[in-house]
Amino acid sequence: MSDHTATLAAQLSALLVGSAESQSGGALHGVVVLDITRVVAGPLCSMILADLGATVIKIEHPSDPDYTREFPPKLVADDGQAFSAFFAQFNRNKLAITLDMRTEDGKELLRDLVASADVLVENFRAGTMDRLGLGYDALREINPRLVYTAVSGYGQTGPYRKRPAYDNSAQATGGLWSMNGVPGQPPIRVGTIIGDLAATFYGAIGTLAALRHAERTGEGQLVDISQQDSVLSLTENAVVSYTVDGRIAEPLGNEHPFVRPYGLYPCKDGHVFFGGYTDKFWRLSCEIFGEPDLIDDPAIDTMAKRFEEDTYRSRVEPVIRRWFEHRTKAELEWLAGDMVPLSAVKDIAEVVEDPQIAARDMIVDVDYPEFGRLTMVGSPLKLSGTPAAPRGLAPGLGAHTDDVLRLVCGLDDDRIGELRAGGAI
Repeated sequence: MSDHTATLAAQLSALLVGSAESQSGGALHGVVVLDITRVVAGPLCSMILADLGATVIKIEHPSDPDYTREFPPKLVADDGQAFSAFFAQFNRNKLAITLDMRTEDGKELLRDLVASADVLVENFRAGTMDRLGLGYDALREINPRLVYTAVSGYGQTGPYRKRPAYDNSAQATGGLWSMNGVPGQPPIRVGTIIGDLAATFYGAIGTLAALRHAERTGEGQLVDISQQDSVLSLTENAVVSYTVDGRIAEPLGNEHPFVRPYGLYPCKDGHVFFGGYTDKFWRLSCEIFGEPDLIDDPAIDTMAKRFEEDTYRSRVEPVIRRWFEHRTKAELEWLAGDMVPLSAVKDIAEVVEDPQIAARDMIVDVDYPEFGRLTMVGSPLKLSGTPAAPRGLAPGLGAHTDDVLRLVCGLDDDRIGELRAGGAI
């Protein structure tokens, strides 16, 4: 990060509303990020950087912006204007400009922005930016220290690289979909956009590693993140189980492949997770639930015996159901949660009200002047000296275009007016 970039970042940060804490005290204060992304795999990556103090400029097409701006749920103002809470949750703490990179003026403006940036994040299909003349090889000629992070379905290399992809594409081709679900039934996708999210997290990690190298050496690099790669890395022991034992992972439902008891169990008002499979936790559980004689029962006194299918079904599972069926989730957590792995399976309403979540500042309130209060997910990154600040606002479309072009590109009002009239911004 150059002195010029740090000064520019401070000037740009002053344009943000509700984000002063993040920008002035964050670990990435002074880092300028260009965010040419949409939906989640990309916007969340740059938002993580913004929460940590980076100055992020979100760049959208003036007539075809990030379409999550129209995703529900929405905050609605008194005059009927609406703002997507979905968009807000993945784009807080950012500046926003509009730019049509298909025009020559738009391309030139992006090059001017790149000259003063530390990081660029994009999530187009591989080759898209190259066709525009704005790929990594072209932009590093302008700024050799640029960290260029590309998040795509299949990465920048390989036979699939030009294929379109969604989260489900990654779950399908990364192996995760095939091993999730109920035994004997068709596999079930993971119930969240885990392909997008995994790529986002790896994107942030890779960006930070490359940024560290660039700050030390002055040399930027391409950070190439594939959703398929990212999902594959989440399949736990599936690869080595296949390469070593020839075993292909299949849906297990709520079972674990090699430990029991470790899964979902019904109780009076729902379900709990119970993981008392080790000898230590099994012994404690027997004591907690008033059946200490089971500790020395020769049929189930070792972890290996309790894992055997027939023994587990006939001896262990009935005991656990007996312990749990007349108690509520709260009662079970109060009774055993501090001593053995036992957790209530909570719906989102229960999670939002969870005292541990509150203690960790994981649900935050943000006030949008026109639309009212938005309650959303906070930041899981807890830094003792430079904490993340997740309470910033998400910007309106192109809200900072004029100011950013004045500060970064040195344009005057007449030139900005010409660019707008010509459709470049």
